[in-house]
Formats: sequence, C-alpha cells, structure tokens
Amino acid sequence: MKVRLHPEGRKFVAIFAAVTLVFFFVWQPLGWIGLIATVWCLAFFRDPIRTVPQEAGIVVSPADGVVSMIERVSVPPELHMEARELTRISVFMDVFDCHVNRTPVAGTVKHVVYTEGKFLNASLDKASLDNERNSMVVTTPDGREVGVVQIAGLVARRILCFIDNGTALATGERFGLIRFGSRVDVYLPDGVEPLVAVGQKMVSGESVLARMNGPQTPIVTAKV
Repeated sequence: MKVRLHPEGRKFVAIFAAVTLVFFFVWQPLGWIGLIATVWCLAFFRDPIRTVPQEAGIVVSPADGVVSMIERVSVPPELHMEARELTRISVFMDVFDCHVNRTPVAGTVKHVVYTEGKFLNASLDKASLDNERNSMVVTTPDGREVGVVQIAGLVARRILCFIDNGTALATGERFGLIRFGSRVDVYLPDGVEPLVAVGQKMVSGESVLARMNGPQTPIVTAKV
C-alpha cells in the first residue's frame, strides 16, 4: 500500500535511508536496524487522506492519538480569549501516531502566537503552560472562538505551523505538524460539552470532539 508522505518528512526519510545504506556496508545487522528506523520515519511523516464530517458546528480532533485530559481550566494568556476558564480537551500523540495536525473547526484564524518553553513530558498538565508551544484562535462563522495549542514534548523539538493571521480554514484542514511526539489542546467555547472520554482513541479530522449546534449526526463527509 502506497504511503502518502508529508513534504516536511521527505528530507528525514532520505537521511534515514542514506544512513541505512552505509550501515549495510559496515555491518548487515546494523543495516536491518537502520531499515526498521527508516520505515518508522516514513510512518511518522505519513499524511493520509481523512474523511472529514461536513456538519456545521462540529469540533473534530486536531490530532491522532489518545484523549489524555478533559478539564475545566484557566485559558493560557497568549490565547487572549475572553472567558477566564474553558473546557480543555488534550490529545496526546506518541511517536507512532500520524503527526499532521488539522484544524478542529471551520473559521478564520484570529491570531497565532509562538511561545518558547521547556520540553517536559507532554502528558503532564503543567506542559500546557511550561512547554514550548504554538497557539492559535479560530473564530467560527457565528463568532465563537476555539483555541488550539500545539505543545512540544520530551522528544519533540520543533513545532511547525503553516498558517497566518487571517487565514480561512475548513474543518479538518491541515495547519501544522510537530516533530516528534507531543500533544494538542483544544479549548471549547463556553457552554459546549465534550462528546469524548479520557482514554478514547482519536483520528485527526474525523473524530468528533464536540458539537456546538446540538446533537445532530453528521451525514455528509469530504476526503481531505
């Protein structure tokens, strides 16, 4: 089966493959280890087509991974959101998950803010405020705001964000990527309740985290 590779991963896969060839010349068992590492790198940067529900008002997962926390918390100051506390859903990505991030809602990017920080385990609650992160706020067509924060982890050393202030995004559209292993937080608008539970497996762009317009069931999808 053909693997769709994100452009950001091409140079890494090429480096892994080149080193593997050298390893085979040096010592064959080492070469097989390099081959396994190359396959892992290819899988890490995979960018599969996703079937995004086309229902107005849905909030989809921005990342592949597991829901690690659902809490009512103070909003990080860099988001500049009016509410003092909002419900935060955290999706933790391990090194075997696809790391292409997708916007949870349709709307316009109000602002994007990069914050330097530490590289603590991304599964820790304090990582939301202490770790290196990239934060953005998306304003939906009806004027509500959804916060999205990419958080670096122990292994992650670079957060990539491909959008700017004023960018119009469709639900499930690619907006960034994190290398390697990390977490993405979603801050729901006040009054919106999560439809997922801690420990639940998420698929970016497909799994519905919440609905802002009631409990309708999505009946239309689009592959992106």
